[in-house]
Amino acid sequence: MRFCSLFSGSSGNCNYIGTENTSILVDAGLSGKRIQGEMAKIEADPKSIDGIFVTHEHSDHIQGVGVLSRRFDLPVYASKKTWDAMICKLGKIKEENIRYIEADKAVNIKDLSITPFNISHDAVEPFGFNITDGRKKISLLTDTGCINSYIRDRVLDFDLLLLETNHDVELLKVGSYPWSLKRRVMGEYGHLSNETAGEFLIDVMKGEGECVYLGHLSQENNFPELAKRTVSNILTENKIELNREIILEMTHRDRCSSIKVL
Repeated sequence: MRFCSLFSGSSGNCNYIGTENTSILVDAGLSGKRIQGEMAKIEADPKSIDGIFVTHEHSDHIQGVGVLSRRFDLPVYASKKTWDAMICKLGKIKEENIRYIEADKAVNIKDLSITPFNISHDAVEPFGFNITDGRKKISLLTDTGCINSYIRDRVLDFDLLLLETNHDVELLKVGSYPWSLKRRVMGEYGHLSNETAGEFLIDVMKGEGECVYLGHLSQENNFPELAKRTVSNILTENKIELNREIILEMTHRDRCSSIKVL
């Protein structure tokens, strides 16, 4: 499998996963034009996409979904509740391209199996995703305000994990957000902090050289160097050897990440 985060952040999210036979997008939260531009940079043909999987209905995850579906006749996979919440924002979608998915029920597309799982966010039915080709496992976990045993169990045994490091708690507290928004971000239906993400990795990593992409950074309450340093410090404090037991990579809000081939 090949993974690339095309965009990740509070201004838009889109992830590409592909094999020789199959390719999907998870979310399409920027314009269709920008997504196609980043796909071209990694030599991924949008005409070859087999479907778009949607985590939840917020605009930074669905902005380009309708355009791409119409332009390339793509099926769109989301929960029934998410479809009900986002259909009015997407424009006209062919009936046959409206596909419903349920938590913990796999969708098989050629040589990929995609399984959604429930997460904790202020959306109607937000999902994380596990994607496997039967050999390796990619887990996508962003836009969750907390981690519980259910989420932990779904992410275990990942080979690649896209993990939210949305904010630094102290930056958020002293920042310009109104207190109601600060409470929302820090709450159980908000977003993971750098510290919580690092502690979560201690609990779920195997230490076999798996790859973790840090993503969905807040533009105001975080920055890449701080997110990576915070998570790295937590790992090293727990005697975990970086670049051997675990590899940390960064996503970017305005361009694609490095490409990881599993």
